Amino acid sequence: MRIGILALQGAFEEHAKVLDRLGVEHIELRKTADLKIPFDGLILPGGESTVQGKLLDELGMLLPLKERIENGLPVLATCAGLILLAEKLSNDDHVYFGTLPVTVRRNAYGRQLGSFHTKSGFGSEQDVPMTFIRAPYIDSVGEDVHILAKVDENIVGVSYKNQIGVAFHPELDEDTRIHQLFLKKIICQE
Repeated sequence: MRIGILALQGAFEEHAKVLDRLGVEHIELRKTADLKIPFDGLILPGGESTVQGKLLDELGMLLPLKERIENGLPVLATCAGLILLAEKLSNDDHVYFGTLPVTVRRNAYGRQLGSFHTKSGFGSEQDVPMTFIRAPYIDSVGEDVHILAKVDENIVGVSYKNQIGVAFHPELDEDTRIHQLFLKKIICQE
């Protein structure tokens, strides 16, 4: 198994470290040529969604990755990655991949000072650490979207077919359960 990590901007190195701890091979996706290397799953990291979206488009990576996601490539999207996947943003006109039928609110918890850490349930797991940094949350979900986590009644984790989207940064905590859930999704698909 090999995971492709979008490495244009943001917390991609932290995801790589989690995969290293789990003993999973990974590659950094920095340019269109990198998409020719086979990979079984994709991580879209946190960071600046506007910058990532612009670079994806300019580098010619947006449409090929969107097509792979639509064709079933498993994806774990964290924070800005969730914004990239969203079908709609409630406070922004941009749409990037648009493959996840949710409406997301960018910077929903405010600026950097609104960042926080908590623990909450995630699917069947309890006390999953969640670090929110200038985080979005999900305003609404479409049909067949499974809500995996809420914090203060706001939706912060979902799954839909081959996609897992979270509003927080699981790569910044020692807990690897979110990444393990993503890897199980890949194994079940094989």
